[in-house]
Amino acid sequence: MGRSSAFIDGPAGQAAGPRFARRLWWTLCGAVLLGLGAWLALTVLVAGTPAPNLAVPTSTVVLDREDRLLRPFTVDGGRWRLPLDPAAVDPRFVALLLAVEDRRFYAHPGVDPLALARAAAQLVRRGHIVSGGSTLTMQLARLLDGGATRSPLGKVRQALGALALERVADKGQILNAYLTVAPYGGNLEGLRAGSLAWLGKEPRRLSDAEAALLVALPQAPEARRPDRNPAAARRARDRVLGRALALGLIDAPAAAAALREPVPNRRRPFPMLAPHLGVRLAHEFPGRAVHRVTLDAGLQGRLESLATERAAAIDPRVSVAVLAADHGSGEVLAAVGSAGLFDGERAGHVDMTRALRSPGSTLKPLIYGLAFESGIAHPESLIEDRPTAFAGYVPGNFDRSFQGTVTVRRALALSLNVPAVQLLDAVGPARLLARMRRAGATAVLAPGAPPGLAIGLGGLGLSLFDLVRIYGAIARGGEALDLHETRDGPAAAPGPRVLDARAAWYLSSILSAVPAPGDAAPQGISYKTGTSYGYRDAWAIGYDGRHVVGVWVGRPDGAPVPGLKGVEAAVPILLDCFARLGPRVPLPGAPPGVLTAATNALPATLRQARVRDAGVGAAPTGPEIAFPPDGARLDLGPDQADGTPATLALKVRNGYPPFTWFADGRPIGQEPFARTTQWRPTGPGYAAIAVVDGRGRASRVRVYVQ
Repeated sequence: MGRSSAFIDGPAGQAAGPRFARRLWWTLCGAVLLGLGAWLALTVLVAGTPAPNLAVPTSTVVLDREDRLLRPFTVDGGRWRLPLDPAAVDPRFVALLLAVEDRRFYAHPGVDPLALARAAAQLVRRGHIVSGGSTLTMQLARLLDGGATRSPLGKVRQALGALALERVADKGQILNAYLTVAPYGGNLEGLRAGSLAWLGKEPRRLSDAEAALLVALPQAPEARRPDRNPAAARRARDRVLGRALALGLIDAPAAAAALREPVPNRRRPFPMLAPHLGVRLAHEFPGRAVHRVTLDAGLQGRLESLATERAAAIDPRVSVAVLAADHGSGEVLAAVGSAGLFDGERAGHVDMTRALRSPGSTLKPLIYGLAFESGIAHPESLIEDRPTAFAGYVPGNFDRSFQGTVTVRRALALSLNVPAVQLLDAVGPARLLARMRRAGATAVLAPGAPPGLAIGLGGLGLSLFDLVRIYGAIARGGEALDLHETRDGPAAAPGPRVLDARAAWYLSSILSAVPAPGDAAPQGISYKTGTSYGYRDAWAIGYDGRHVVGVWVGRPDGAPVPGLKGVEAAVPILLDCFARLGPRVPLPGAPPGVLTAATNALPATLRQARVRDAGVGAAPTGPEIAFPPDGARLDLGPDQADGTPATLALKVRNGYPPFTWFADGRPIGQEPFARTTQWRPTGPGYAAIAVVDGRGRASRVRVYVQ
């Protein structure tokens, strides 16, 4: 024992202590240098790793006047990835997400060593992966990179990408990017797309159960899709709720209530309101991500439903278009282009608010307004409604009758054709076109044809958008309406004058007294109807003290719809549109200078409308088949309800009764007085139709029946 002690305590023992200390010192220095080298190598590696691009493309969206979603478009690959405003996310969802997925999100540099150590320990202890240890930043790096998720190399790439991301972006940018690209099953990417598809709502306000479901889905988006495996979705949601309860984010009663809440089992469609407008804007501005429009999403939805419902009640091939605007600001509030975007039989893809159609009688108020403005007539002036020829043009009334001497007020209220043409002859067709252009409307005439008197009765092409412009100007007291659908342009400036204020007020006073169908009061609405030649278009345009609404009904392919009339098909829709717009706004009072007097109290120059003698009583020498026109292709549609074949209305103008009708040389009927008859074709193919009047004069057309 003594020698041993001496050996230890001797000179050799005294030398062992310093050698051990030096060895420990060099070991520590080596470890430090090794760690420093590893840190430097990692720093160089991270610095050389390009950060994933956070600027991922998102869906182009169309937003209404209150920034509510009208319609999104998919990004490349048909994926829904909607732009997300962090302020529009329920804070409870964010708190739950971070608590479950990445509790130290705001503390770690992109990789959480504690989470990785925990995941490794669980792997060793249980023999399989329990949790991946990935931070939200690592998950984002993987989503942006598209690499493998669980392989060692994939984890290294995620870690390097996460560290690189944290080097160039702050936590708010990283969190928002994750919420934009997180997978939610199928072609759904991002919290907003997931919330709209599975919950049918924006993620601004979520229940505890809804928030837990949206936290759980990105962990296994395909395995937990609510529409394919609602049981798996429920189990995942309930585990998140249990975690929230354990962390104190919700209390026991709230957790119990959330657990009872059902899990959605179907995917909801994305909003697709005003689809025609959305497509037009996307084509006109292809690089714009957000289109802000003036439409009201609630009103748009109500009027689209109305159009679909009414079209279905008229004919399977008939469509309906509606345009509603605030004529004070010029903002379009609703634009319904068809009765169903995907209804092929109605050609639902065609935007009938912009299509050129014959306006029928809807231009008559502007003709009368020009006559009032020019001193040619007053509402109480007298005018003749008799058979009249204008250099070979012989207009007739819709019901084939004439009223004789009437006031101008009554002539407009009854939509008589001869007085309207007389007044247009007095003011001039070119002046009518000039005022339409001043209102912002673009009229299309037949190529090479000068404007004639027929344009007053629909002999030109106009769109519903143009007609709403014209009536909006009348509603504004004659000032042009800057009708617009987007919020991106400059503020509207006062427009040019289309009519003087007195003429506009006269029109409003006349049109507001026109009874609605069934003699119902129009309830403070000034409106006018129109029916184009051959029953192809039915119109109703009206306004009150704030809103102007236009309605078109017809077939987009231009085929006739027997019996289609503006007063029967379009006016009821117009009145329902105003009912959905809310309380009626009264029309403005009379401006200075308005003359209110009975006919006999008017100045002598105004008692009779100052129109030229256009040949009253003159009539052409022979009959003329007014419908069908020569060369027409006639689609009669389905048989009647009782199984009998459909019939076609034949119409003749001019000539003298009685009228005898022939089809392919065979008599099909004689009308002692009426100018119409019904013909039932025997089958498809060409047919020759003829009519002979009481003086033996004839008219013939050749048509094709299909």
